[in-house]
Amino acid sequence: MDRFHLMNVLVAVVDAHGFAGAARKLAISPPAVTRAVNELEAHLGLRLLTRTTRTVRVTDAGERYVQDCRRILAEMAEADESVTGQHSAPRGRLTITAPVLFGGKFVTPIVSEYLQRYPEVTASCLFLDRVVNMVDEGADVAIRIGELPDSTMQAIRVGQVRRVVCASPAYLKAQGIPLTPDDLHQHAIVSASSVTPNPEWRMQQDGTPLSIRLQARMTTTTNDSAIAAVVGGFGLTRLLSYQVAEHLRARKLKTVLTDFEPEPLPVHVVHREGRQASRRVRAFIDLAIERLRNDPSLN
Repeated sequence: MDRFHLMNVLVAVVDAHGFAGAARKLAISPPAVTRAVNELEAHLGLRLLTRTTRTVRVTDAGERYVQDCRRILAEMAEADESVTGQHSAPRGRLTITAPVLFGGKFVTPIVSEYLQRYPEVTASCLFLDRVVNMVDEGADVAIRIGELPDSTMQAIRVGQVRRVVCASPAYLKAQGIPLTPDDLHQHAIVSASSVTPNPEWRMQQDGTPLSIRLQARMTTTTNDSAIAAVVGGFGLTRLLSYQVAEHLRARKLKTVLTDFEPEPLPVHVVHREGRQASRRVRAFIDLAIERLRNDPSLN
């Protein structure tokens, strides 16, 4: 039994979301893929994949095992390249995911610098305002904002962001500054968190959680449009501090109710290769940690 071959087949099945795709990728027959996975499961004595007529899903045990397989296979490839003198720098494809605005403001400059340093690497950026399943969608590194659920992923904290209520100085001069959360009911609210006309802003008072349900005058599905509205003098909105940092510095916006803000949200760099990440991933993580921790908007 060639364990490394079996691991490679398993990873290919997961990446291709099926046996047929893995067979095409590896240039072997579909029955050979099936036999390899069955042999590996029999050797381990547990099920790694759940198969139906339409989908192939990774079990919890399988997900952990696939992560270890990726690490082992990456180390093998690096060892081969190192001993033959081929691996002087990171190479291959790197996939990074982050929220849309965060990706544009912070991650894109890091990726550009990384690619300039390592010309043998190509990068794919998945900037989406949803949590990307790193295993299913093949992401190597993710930037996550907020508390992380327990998982087998490796996470390095690089900063934090606040949830801030803000408006333009002109609006506050004309309509008055809210001094308590209840005062928000007297103001025009721009909601960027959902399409519901009744957003609920979670705050705190003297350490006690507080929820304020508001009637929004404007709802929007993009943070950019909410920012544009309040910079233009219409109402108050609540966003993450990094999203409005440049407008706060330029004094186009001003924060209010800072004493009622909830606890800051942590920012993490997350990856799935364990401590022995490939050089390609490790080099990006090291650069991202350095750049993000030194950014005043996040610390």
